This record gives sequence, C-alpha cells and structure tokens, in this order.
Amino acid sequence: MKIEEFIEKYGTPFSRQLGIDLSSGNNGEFMKWFLASILYGKPIRESSATSTYKSFESHNLLTVESIVKSTWDRLVRLLDEGSYTRYDFSTATKLLEVFQSLKKEYRSNLWNLYNASKNSQDLERRLKSLGKGIGDTTISIFLREMQEVWPKADPKHTPLIRLAMEKLGIKDSKTFARERGLNPIQLEVALLRLGKDFIKKGKTIEIQLDSTK
Repeated sequence: MKIEEFIEKYGTPFSRQLGIDLSSGNNGEFMKWFLASILYGKPIRESSATSTYKSFESHNLLTVESIVKSTWDRLVRLLDEGSYTRYDFSTATKLLEVFQSLKKEYRSNLWNLYNASKNSQDLERRLKSLGKGIGDTTISIFLREMQEVWPKADPKHTPLIRLAMEKLGIKDSKTFARERGLNPIQLEVALLRLGKDFIKKGKTIEIQLDSTK
C-alpha cells in the first residue's frame, strides 16, 4: 500500500470524525475539540472516549458555561453513560477545574488563550496551567489538529507516532509531508493509527514510501 493510500484510509482527523469543524475558526468548535481531546487523553479505548463525547453532545454539554454550571454528580453520570467508568471521578473533577479556569482566565474563549501566547511553548504552558489533569498527551492530541488554524501550534509527537515514524524511516513528519505534497495533520493521524492499530498490536502491513514504484 502506498503511503498516500494509507493516509486516505487512516488519516481522517478525529475532530472531523466527530463532526467538529475546526476550519471555521469558531471558538465553539474549538471548545468541542478541547473537550474531546481531554477524553481521548486518558489511556482508555478510543471507542469509549468517542461514546462519552457523544453523550456530552446529546445532553448539550459542549460549552464552558454548560459544563461549569453542571454538577460533579451529573458529569460522573455522563461519563459512565459513555463507558468512561474507569476514570469517571477524576475526569469529572478535572473538567470542572479546567473549564472554570478557562472561564475565569480567558473569558471562556480559547482564542483569548491563543492570542495571549507568545509562542508554541507558551501556548502549551497556558493550556497545561488550566488544570493539573492537562498533560502532554492531551496537549499533543488537541494541538495536532489545531495546527490547521493556529500557526503557533507545534505539538510534540506522541510515542505511538514516533514509533510509526521510526518504523517507516521518517525523520521529520512536516518535512516529509511538505516534500510529498501531503496534508501534515492527516499524515500524523495516519502515523498514529499505524502505531496504535498495527505496530503495537503486532499486525503486519506493508507501506510503500517511494511513490515512483
């Protein structure tokens, strides 16, 4: 399988799969993706995180205001509804802390956080400072797809992406994407899938990097 074919099949961004339109530049869409990124950031099955996001969506709990006004007990129930039971208590606490901080410090607007950031490092620092539960994995997940609209977003690769890059012999994903005319975000998502769904599980797949063959 050529790398282009692999990206076509496995490189659809998570936000797009959830129906979130980051290209709109709308803070409401950013907030949805931020919530989803927090859910995906835990070592939990992707399907459970997706199901949990859908539960929040069905109950119209996708804004800073709606989450801040919610009770801890209600958040736990929604997390359990989405099969997020392993981390329900800690995640409910984290969501309240993070979104309360976002409301207080940046008036519930991620654009305000972004515009206040001096560079990519400061952007990551500000996101992490919203709550102690925001770690490197969540930051990487969130900013990976925010690169589409935030030039200062330059997240570090997660271990699974680095594993896939090493397997394929790709030293720098952005350079590789630029030289081949590939979408860098879709490439990174595809590399994540390769690392998570194939390499880590011991599944064999042949990916051809040389497009001339």
